[in-house]
Amino acid sequence: MKVFSLKSCDTCKKAIKALRDAGHDPQIIDVRADGLTDADRAAIIGQFGDAAINKSSTTWRNLEEGEKAQPVASLLTLYPTLMKRPVIQNGDVWTIGWKADAQAAHL
Repeated sequence: MKVFSLKSCDTCKKAIKALRDAGHDPQIIDVRADGLTDADRAAIIGQFGDAAINKSSTTWRNLEEGEKAQPVASLLTLYPTLMKRPVIQNGDVWTIGWKADAQAAHL
């Protein structure tokens, strides 16, 4: 199980704690500190497309309109913190965010 997160993200912290409390031992990947591999970035985009971008983030709001028009892969390469979080991969099951659907899939 991989959890793509930010260590400063409260939602990510809640998700990681719940996963550990449920007996999982997730591999935590901090997208700011660790970055995203090309393979992980491609897999996330393949699963979620444009929904992988957190358009309510401060980073997104601070981008120029021309920057916002870039392909998702370019945006996540330049600004990995734009990724909506957490992204959780458990085998073939992928979720984004930590709402009821993601919780039901992993807990």
